[in-house]
Amino acid sequence: MIRKAFVMSVDEGCEEEYERRHRPIWPALEAVLKDHGVHNSSIVLHPETRQLFAYAEIEDEDRWNAIADTDACKRWWAHMGDVMPSNPDDSPVARDLGEVLHID
Repeated sequence: MIRKAFVMSVDEGCEEEYERRHRPIWPALEAVLKDHGVHNSSIVLHPETRQLFAYAEIEDEDRWNAIADTDACKRWWAHMGDVMPSNPDDSPVARDLGEVLHID
């Protein structure tokens, strides 16, 4: 498995709404993630900075990147755009994080 980590953020005052929209995540989006080899995925919120730390284990980088081309993902990004910073294509503004330590 490839471990992926990245950071995003949620707009001020939208923390509860962001969480509400993920409980539960759309079944169609969850299916896309699983079908594209995503496992053990989490997002956690730093309450003071509103930073979102995301982690996922993936089987393959190409399959991971292909998620962005799915209808479910595009609809999800559009749905989330009013509660978090987004790029012109509606994808969330995100910065990849490099692994410093891993212990099994």
